[in-house]
Amino acid sequence: MPRVKSGTTRSKRHKKVLNLTKGFRGTNNRLYKRAKEALLHAGKYAYIGRKLRKRDMRKLWILRINAAIKEIDETMQYSRFINALKNANISINRKMLSEIAIADFRTFKDIVSASSLKGTEKK
Repeated sequence: MPRVKSGTTRSKRHKKVLNLTKGFRGTNNRLYKRAKEALLHAGKYAYIGRKLRKRDMRKLWILRINAAIKEIDETMQYSRFINALKNANISINRKMLSEIAIADFRTFKDIVSASSLKGTEKK
């Protein structure tokens, strides 16, 4: 059985990993073993970061909605506003509410007044 040499395959694999780790600091972009480890860690951090970004965006939307509510009515709270929206059968997600609060404040005021009017009728 002939001997199989892995020179070209190995060099391609090494080159691929080293190209992916361009911009990493120290030996993490020069030495294959360190670069491979750094690439694994980077992938793990990227995965976690994608989950955290969703969390952060939701927090931002809630902050924006709360700030807009406070401008309309000092005593209104975010949780009560969301509850009033649900009672009034107004289904707008937090992202859209925050965008409306930023872009078109008059419409947001109308949504708040509609939710508070319909929310009190059910009780």
